[in-house]
Amino acid sequence: MVPEDSSIESDYPSPESLARLAVDVAADGLARDIQMLDIGAVSTFADFFVIATVESSRQMNAITEDLEEALEGAGAERLRREGTASSGWMVLDFGDLVVHLFGPEEREYYSLAEAWPGASEVVRIQ
Repeated sequence: MVPEDSSIESDYPSPESLARLAVDVAADGLARDIQMLDIGAVSTFADFFVIATVESSRQMNAITEDLEEALEGAGAERLRREGTASSGWMVLDFGDLVVHLFGPEEREYYSLAEAWPGASEVVRIQ
C-alpha cells in the first residue's frame, strides 16, 4: 500500500510530449506541413493529432518506421496501424496520440484539420 502523502511519478510520457516527439520525427524525415492539434476538448478518443504530408510511398514507409521506433522507445504502445503507403494515407494510433500521414492529394481531399474546428493548433511546421 502506498502512503497517502507520497507522490507517484509515472514513467509513461505525457500525450503532449509524445505528440511533440512525433512532430520532431516527421520533421527529421522531411515531411511537410506538419500540424500538431490538441483535440482533447472536442474528442473522447484522443488528446492529440499529428498530421503531416509526405511526397512518396517510400518516404511514408520510412517516416512510419521512424515514428513507431521513436514513440515505442519513449514508452508508447501502438494500438493499430491503418492504411498503406501505396494508398496515400496511413494512421498510427497510439491511444491519446494519433498520427496521420498523407500524400499531398489525400491531405487536401480529407482536410482532416478542418474537420475538427474546436481543436487548437499547438505546432505548425510548413
